[in-house]
Amino acid sequence: MTKIMLLTNKRIAIIGAGPVGLTMARLLQQKGVDVTVYERDQNPEARIWGGTLDLHKGSGQNAMQKAGLLQKYYDKAIPMGRIMADFQGNIVFSKEISAEEIYDGPEINRNDLRTLLIHSLEKDTVIWDRKLIDIEPQNEEWLLHFENGNTASADFVIGANGGMTAIRKYLTNAEVELTGTYMIQGEVAKPQINNPEFYQFCDGKILMTSHNGCSLVANPKNNNALSYNVIFKMPENINLDFRNTESITQFLLNTFSNWGEIYKDLFSSTSFYAGLPTKKISVEEPWKNNRPLPLTLIGDAAHLMPPFAGQGANIGLLDALILSENLLDGNFKTIEHAIQNYEERMFVYAQEAQNETRANEIEMHKSDFSFLRFVN
Repeated sequence: MTKIMLLTNKRIAIIGAGPVGLTMARLLQQKGVDVTVYERDQNPEARIWGGTLDLHKGSGQNAMQKAGLLQKYYDKAIPMGRIMADFQGNIVFSKEISAEEIYDGPEINRNDLRTLLIHSLEKDTVIWDRKLIDIEPQNEEWLLHFENGNTASADFVIGANGGMTAIRKYLTNAEVELTGTYMIQGEVAKPQINNPEFYQFCDGKILMTSHNGCSLVANPKNNNALSYNVIFKMPENINLDFRNTESITQFLLNTFSNWGEIYKDLFSSTSFYAGLPTKKISVEEPWKNNRPLPLTLIGDAAHLMPPFAGQGANIGLLDALILSENLLDGNFKTIEHAIQNYEERMFVYAQEAQNETRANEIEMHKSDFSFLRFVN
């Protein structure tokens, strides 16, 4: 049977140069597809804030392998054990990485992963300073409108630009929902100098602490910084100014006043904060079929979820893998059929990941919650 080449002479626009969008571009481009990525950041040097990512076997690593980048991921990523401490700073559990586990999910800095993926693409595949504000069908193609006044056109648009994407209205009425948790992300630059005690306390591992429904997770090896997340139930009224580092430090010192001095010193040595209420986008309802032209979503744009099961990026990379295979393998008669099959499969595994994430989030807010079930 002759394979059907769905993307021949088609121009593909991917919105968003995060790991999922860039991986999608790589998977298509290595098969000769005409693909352009549009990214809101000003340039490739723009810093991506956030903790490290660990790509899982069966999802994220499979996508990297298909993209020919798995070994490069391993070369950049750091296998890390887990260590658990109580809220007074006493170590209660520690687990080293065994030789058999070093490839199970090593941690990679987000900026390193973006750089790795960009370097795998042809020059000028990514167009920077392009924040998408709308798309519209025009003359049998999508017309893309960007905030800076530029426009572009494409035959097929793939949205990979996060939970607030402007594309979703064409596909679903699902809205972003708050899940009831607030996260403050902190960073200590050069921790060996600025907080050597906490740096040594982590012992080169991911450190986890939980008490009375509040949690702290720290990584001492995030590209020459120590990054951490403080996680707690969303207060009814919270008004924090993250431009004022000292005010956030004081908020944490007050909120965690009964925690040990080692954590208070961590807050006091923090040089940068970001904060966000955790959100999700439900995938319980099928998407609309009456699309004027080929269009779909992958990654957070499709199924935003909190990070409490480590599934967000991995499920997004699985999206890219399945969608690219559907489009390239010649097993579907039309682009629309390839998209429909991808979405049907995605609804199943993404909802499972969201359910797992929600269950973990509920457990995290219990006073007796223990991270031990995640590290055994």
